[in-house]
Amino acid sequence: MSTSGISFRDVSHTYRPKRGAPLLALDRVSLEVREREFLALLGPSGCGKSTLLYLLGGFLPIEAGEILVGGRRITGPGRDRGVVFQSFALYPWKTVRQNILYGLEKQKLPRSARERRAQELIELVHLKGFEHSYPSQLSGGMKQRVAIARTLATDPESLLMDEPFGALDAQTRALMHEELLAIMRRTPKTVLFVTHDVREAVRLADRVAVMSARPGRIKEVVEIRPPGALRDAPPEGAALAEAVEYLWRLVRDEALLAQSARR
Repeated sequence: MSTSGISFRDVSHTYRPKRGAPLLALDRVSLEVREREFLALLGPSGCGKSTLLYLLGGFLPIEAGEILVGGRRITGPGRDRGVVFQSFALYPWKTVRQNILYGLEKQKLPRSARERRAQELIELVHLKGFEHSYPSQLSGGMKQRVAIARTLATDPESLLMDEPFGALDAQTRALMHEELLAIMRRTPKTVLFVTHDVREAVRLADRVAVMSARPGRIKEVVEIRPPGALRDAPPEGAALAEAVEYLWRLVRDEALLAQSARR
């Protein structure tokens, strides 16, 4: 039986611009993401968080090391990995329903099955009544809910999220946290979630992997919830403050190192 766990094994990546010196972004990163675990990647700007996610998505070539999903080595993009970007990446000329249907059409499902699945997802992300609205008519939070629904439409084993709520205001972001946790309870996935927000990481994740300043390495993996704990009971009070403070110290130290290296 295949699993949807993710393994990074000694993964390195170097950017080679046409002009200028090569830049080592990741250096021998090894990390295990358990099946149906929500793991957040946290670290200072430029540490390689998004690079690691794009390698997992198959958008960048794996130059050194290997990445396994469900025991299979990654060689390119695949339907087993759904990606949600910060920029929403919706088709502006398509309605909410049409955006969600897009991935299902690529799978060549019967029309009745596509329509039924799209409606299920519209209701899952609380967009009933907006089926025929265009992205320009939606708020930022609603656009991101469409993006999540479109990604879930093809039922990927893993969900890769690159700062998906970074462009939202604080109130909308808090609401989206609740939405995402509710969706994960109903349709559990293995999630790799890139963020620069310590509180967001603690609020959402089962574990948080803190990355070092560039070149990115895994500095420490911090458990937020014990395996099997309910996601509808996030840390609160002293437990929340303690986790945030501990993670912030780890990130702060790396951010200071990154600043000193640029001077």
